[in-house]
Amino acid sequence: MHLLIEYTLPLILGIVATAAGTTGVGLGIHGGVKMKHANDKLKEAQKRNDSNIARLERMNQCACRAMDVLGENEMKVLSEFQQFSDLFERIKNRPEFADIKIGNVKIPKIEGEEIKKASVGASVLIGGLGGVALGTAGGFAASGATTAAVMALGTASTGTAISALSGAAATNATLAALGGGSLAAGGGGIALGTTILGTTTLGVGLLVGGVIFSCTGSKLSSKADKAWEQMISNEQKINKICSYLFDLQRTAERYNATLLRMRSLYMKQLDKMRNIIESYNEKHVNWQNLSSKEQLVIENMILIVGVLYNMCKVQLVQKSNSSEHNVINKTEINKAEKDANDVMSQMNKAA
Repeated sequence: MHLLIEYTLPLILGIVATAAGTTGVGLGIHGGVKMKHANDKLKEAQKRNDSNIARLERMNQCACRAMDVLGENEMKVLSEFQQFSDLFERIKNRPEFADIKIGNVKIPKIEGEEIKKASVGASVLIGGLGGVALGTAGGFAASGATTAAVMALGTASTGTAISALSGAAATNATLAALGGGSLAAGGGGIALGTTILGTTTLGVGLLVGGVIFSCTGSKLSSKADKAWEQMISNEQKINKICSYLFDLQRTAERYNATLLRMRSLYMKQLDKMRNIIESYNEKHVNWQNLSSKEQLVIENMILIVGVLYNMCKVQLVQKSNSSEHNVINKTEINKAEKDANDVMSQMNKAA
């Protein structure tokens, strides 16, 4: 019996030791597999997060570029009103031109002095748009190009008249005026004013508004499951922002196309008005001496200027306190576009 125990005990212990060793190896392999899976998941989360951030940056740049094109074109349109203003001033004894109407479009009386101020201010700002940060001209469109142009005739914080400045200095001063002025409660004025050109995040701050881009951090949690959850949360935020930016881009492009068609009509009508005024070979022309056809050309011109002026007044972006990003001002945008399209349609029929 003792002999049996003597021989079997080592065998049993050997089997147990072998089994334990095998289990240890198995656990080690299992642990290694888990670590690899966790590491792979962490890398995939970081890769997907980086891709989402890159997509957000691309969408922001596209939206800012579209807004910049629109803002610059609005400033050009406003600056060109000087030609109309000069011709208009040559007409004496002219009526008030209150509530001129074509079809369903009625434009309230426009003050000549107001048009002139916007034109001069826009000319000042155009000189400062070259080489400025992405989103600057778009900022003027977002907050209302007409308002920005009129503010360009104001006074900088230094007490110097903004119109006396040139280039980027005038643009900076106008941005600052917008930031502290009446736009503080809407249209992105604060973002414009506080950014003052020198940052590449102007477009993000203005167009997206109060979003805190914590989701664009380059590093995620070191724990795989937590990192994945964080990435998914970031992705959802980025998807919403990208959807907003895409909508803004398309809105700006469509609005810009309508603006340019109206500008083309303006230039054609301006030529007609110029030919009428200059045909009299006088410094001033009496309204009563104009034929009814000539008077109609000028009345239509005033309506076109009114439509364009109102288009440039629209704040494309409005500040929202209840949303994580600003709001596209689609109500006013759609009305301005409809008025423009109605006027173009009516005048094309009459041509």
